[in-house]
Amino acid sequence: MSQAATNSSPASYSTADPSSFGYETARTRWPIIVTGVVDDLTKAVFQHAHVQEKVDEGSALIATLQTLKTEILEGATLCPLVDDGSPEIASYNAELAAAGRQTWHSSPWLFCECYLFKRISTSFRLSGHWQEYDAFMNQKMSTFKSSQPAVAELAARYRGISSSQNREGLAAQAGEELVFREIFEICLWGNATDLSLLTNLSYEDIQKLQGSAARKAAESNILANDLSQVYSKLKGAGGSSRVDIVLDNSGFELYVDLLLAGYLLSSGLAREVVFHPKNIPWFVSDVTPVDFKALLGVLSKPVEFFGPEDTDNSFVEDLSFLSSQLESFRKEGRLSLRTSPFWTLPCGFAALPREDPPLFGELRTSDLVIFKGDLNYRKLTGDRAWSPTTPFLEAITAPAPSWKQQQGDDGGNADANASSSSSLADLNVLALRTCKADVAVGLPSGKDEELRTETDPEYTPSAPLSGPRRWAWSGKWAVVQFSEAR
Repeated sequence: MSQAATNSSPASYSTADPSSFGYETARTRWPIIVTGVVDDLTKAVFQHAHVQEKVDEGSALIATLQTLKTEILEGATLCPLVDDGSPEIASYNAELAAAGRQTWHSSPWLFCECYLFKRISTSFRLSGHWQEYDAFMNQKMSTFKSSQPAVAELAARYRGISSSQNREGLAAQAGEELVFREIFEICLWGNATDLSLLTNLSYEDIQKLQGSAARKAAESNILANDLSQVYSKLKGAGGSSRVDIVLDNSGFELYVDLLLAGYLLSSGLAREVVFHPKNIPWFVSDVTPVDFKALLGVLSKPVEFFGPEDTDNSFVEDLSFLSSQLESFRKEGRLSLRTSPFWTLPCGFAALPREDPPLFGELRTSDLVIFKGDLNYRKLTGDRAWSPTTPFLEAITAPAPSWKQQQGDDGGNADANASSSSSLADLNVLALRTCKADVAVGLPSGKDEELRTETDPEYTPSAPLSGPRRWAWSGKWAVVQFSEAR
């Protein structure tokens, strides 16, 4: 399906479009991801061979997942989700019912990808022995262990910055904005190790994606950078700011998110930081509350996780410094975690005022809402085929497309009309995104054409919006885009 555009907005990217990354994703990446879930669960079932009921149920789950993989490969029709008791099920099924027959190979890419991970989650939630099982956990933690050199480098850098703040009053110095930009760019490029894309990531690959050398080489690849505006916004609040971070990947990216939070709180640029994870395993490596707790545990006991051969005294001391700071902020109520089923709905974030008015109201009180990573960017912009020069604010405030609304049904949502005048324009939005999908907005005139020419020998300048936008698929390029609340 190519979901019809609302008003003058372009259509959503579709898995049926050969020029979209969604086309390759649906036919190649998704089967690989499901295979990984099957492999992980098979190992877990073997480890529980002494509990026959758990083995039998695990074997049935494996068969269910293999059927799912076959459906994807064959481009079968998307079936309604079985009710697992979670609040998101009704939204998925209402959209499917309103849209008519949709298939894995012909549907809006964003909806279909969300549907995939919700369906995997539902399979586990409907079981008796495997409800809390995260088939991606082993992959997430093993990848983070491979990040040890960059973890050590950044822990030492963070301790040095914090010590300098305490000793010299860095906040009063002209160099503060330079440090601010460095920390935010570390947080930006931490998104490079996205397990839903890097399905064959090796230890050497991870080393190349992390560390100061990689960040230095990537500085010129930030295509839009509004960090100066963000700094002025937080600085002008005089240390009373609340910052919300809508998380993306766990492991190394969550680690640098924690560094950012620690920096904002210790520097006095924020009084409170609130993290927003997913409440179920999502898009392979997205953060759940369990991931968050696990990483804090690693920071407090690094030798147990990384092993004594990779943890010298300075590394342990640096991580202990970070861990103790974060724990202190947590106990003071300045660092917290909030979950919401909204983050795993299939809709774009423009639907936030309609779908979750309490969450939207809470975010309106925030001085800065940071949306991390590619998926959050796709949801901010509706994952539509915008012209690349479309202003960021225009793209994030376009009405969220909804099949049930197009058919005159608000799904019984009494808040749909009441909140229609509210939008993401009411939030202080910052997108930190390394590009791994087609959508791109807010770029300088001619930049998209320039990058297409560099990366696609078949690109035709006479038809600038046709053909694949391959440069935006690799994670090599990034945007840092800010929209201040009206």
